[in-house]
Amino acid sequence: MRFILFLVSIVGVQGIYEDVVSTPKPKKVLDTVMKPVYIPTEEKYGSFWRKSAHQVLNSKLKETLNKNKAKNGILFIGDGMSLATVMAARTFEGQMKKELGEDNVLEFEKFPVSGLARTYCIDAQVPDSACTATSYLSGVKTKYGVIGLDGNVTRGSCHSQLYKQNWSPSIGQWALDKGLDVGFVTTTRATHASPAGMYAHTSERNWESDADVPDECLSLGCRDIAFQLVTSDPGRQFKVIMGGGRREFMPNVTTALTNSTGRRTDGIDLTELWHEDKIKKNATHQYVTDRNDLFKVYNSDDLPEYLLGLFHDDHMDYHLKASNQPTLEEMVEVAIKMLSRSSRGYFLFVEGGRIDHAHHDSYAHLALDETVEYSKAVKKARELTNEDDTLIVVSSDHAHTMTVAGYPSRGNDILGVVDTAKGDDGRPYTTISYANGKAASIDEGGRIDVTLSSQFSNRTLDYSYPSLVPLDSETHGGEDVAVFAFGPWQHLFTSSYEQSVLPHLMAYAMCLDDNNQHENCRKRRNNGVNVKPNKYYVISLCAVIFISSLYI
Repeated sequence: MRFILFLVSIVGVQGIYEDVVSTPKPKKVLDTVMKPVYIPTEEKYGSFWRKSAHQVLNSKLKETLNKNKAKNGILFIGDGMSLATVMAARTFEGQMKKELGEDNVLEFEKFPVSGLARTYCIDAQVPDSACTATSYLSGVKTKYGVIGLDGNVTRGSCHSQLYKQNWSPSIGQWALDKGLDVGFVTTTRATHASPAGMYAHTSERNWESDADVPDECLSLGCRDIAFQLVTSDPGRQFKVIMGGGRREFMPNVTTALTNSTGRRTDGIDLTELWHEDKIKKNATHQYVTDRNDLFKVYNSDDLPEYLLGLFHDDHMDYHLKASNQPTLEEMVEVAIKMLSRSSRGYFLFVEGGRIDHAHHDSYAHLALDETVEYSKAVKKARELTNEDDTLIVVSSDHAHTMTVAGYPSRGNDILGVVDTAKGDDGRPYTTISYANGKAASIDEGGRIDVTLSSQFSNRTLDYSYPSLVPLDSETHGGEDVAVFAFGPWQHLFTSSYEQSVLPHLMAYAMCLDDNNQHENCRKRRNNGVNVKPNKYYVISLCAVIFISSLYI
């Protein structure tokens, strides 16, 4: 008896109970027995969770409303970054650091304010990246496949594209109208749907070069997206343009500089037109095509006034496959360095676009890695800016059909199979799967056993995760997307709202809308700090003016 009491005093009643009492074999799915690699000791005690909750509560109570004018605004869009993607990516990043993963936090998840945005198009329950770009950049919802135009258009109709009353200017245009500098950075083609929302007005998102535009539309004067970027406002005023899609700007001949062939049938080299436009403005400028050239510009004593970087003929390569291409984080760093020279402030649009492309191919590994890279870019922006005068908003354009499911144990490989159970057919299944996509989950022999695939076992980057409905490409999802905000007027971004509200909230914080101005919009700035005019100064000035008038 004394020995037992001694053992209890050393191990504790709970420890003995856990060792002695056996857990019954599960009979139903909800009776699953977990097999975690380990559980952090402190997490077993209620005091840990109460303390953690109190820390969050105390930090919330210390928050004060930041109603400064946002001199700068940065909008990050993770294309296709659903809430399931956020959860899986945070777990993936944590496990890459040899942690359990689930309790890891991505950079933007540390932002103090979050909300939810509804993403549908006015004619589609589940949206595409064109109508959503119009929504979160111009503040107007529109039709599927349409960019920078309101809902009074017919997709693919040149007439409705040319009718300027249908045009919906972006927040990039609003910022330029107020004298701010503007730029965008993307890992997709610079003419792809999301970045095109910054500058283009087109009834067909696929009209990226003139080779895509029907002859009858060209004859009517409808211009392709690349042409609009280089030759029209607001695109030609952008101080920073970085992404892929070089082929959309080049004639369909092989060029010596990049040893690549463009797609344009009009014979125009738009990079040369961009160069000529900047010469007419007597503005310094630089066109770069790879990472080495970009960092020569970045490290130079005198940055150019304008920068055009086209780092791939098509979309930029996935981060895990790239060679001599800048990362999203590096492009953001260069863009902020360039735009920060503006005394009036700037607006920067940043897209992590290849999250979406990886999901379309059911490449879960690549999708999660691209999300982690996106998070790094957000962290860099936060390091390079000041929360007193810079508003950073992080969101997504739409979701995807990827799910994180089953009842895997804590710390189980997020890209692996569920460790606690198999299907009723006796075969394992992955934690991550897709509702539809290119990799069928069933063949003639029944459900596919993924563990027999060498691509899956070897973690091949191009492995497509199983999907229920076979399609040539996985589709978007229709659920709401998260919005995270940090900086002046961050508190406006709480709650649930239409996606089209986003640019209006940013414009209010940045004083871009003359019809909606907060009190700090009217204050003078002194070395970047909002200050009210001194009343004695005003009285003295009025007296001087009055006395001077007596002698006129």
